[in-house]
Amino acid sequence: MPDFQLEWAETGVVCGIDEAGRGPLAGPVVAAAVILDRACVPDTLVDGLNDSKKLTASKREELLTVLETCGAAVIGIGQADVAEIDTHNILRATHMAMDRACGALGRAVDVALVDGNQPPALSLDCAVRTVVGGDGLSLSIAAASIVAKVTRDRIMAALAVDHPHYGWERNAGYGTAEHRTAMLEHGVCVHHRRSFAPVRDLCA
Repeated sequence: MPDFQLEWAETGVVCGIDEAGRGPLAGPVVAAAVILDRACVPDTLVDGLNDSKKLTASKREELLTVLETCGAAVIGIGQADVAEIDTHNILRATHMAMDRACGALGRAVDVALVDGNQPPALSLDCAVRTVVGGDGLSLSIAAASIVAKVTRDRIMAALAVDHPHYGWERNAGYGTAEHRTAMLEHGVCVHHRRSFAPVRDLCA
């Protein structure tokens, strides 16, 4: 389970950064940056935060509500849209979203703990530490993973209202059998990533 060991090892204000949506065939990539006040984080978060993929959708929603209302978290959210993904590639677009999430914090940060092994170039003047499997190690990164995941799932559910064929409210744009079958039957739309092979092949 994640804890604050990585945060306590740093000096100054520490934020955790994670993303959601690198792998899907449609929709934006979303990143979140979260600063947790270690002196007053409620036990609900200390005991409940974890890698978002290990939590149910209802648990993620519950934890996000606590993060937004407890007064112990500063949250920044950023995204890169499909055009940016297709223009710059998914890794670069992910780093753009991370940079935007940090900027949305609205305050200075001394150290950013980033899930993964490739550091983004952040506009903030701060140190960047990459942490492989960070969402299972750092409470700040775990919080960011939940914010990013829930935010992106909500975006995809909203897009599904105008594009109901693809089941995005269920598959969040990932290349499930349902989604791929719908792409074959209905074609692709403006929210599909044409730089991704399954979409590119259909367009060809």
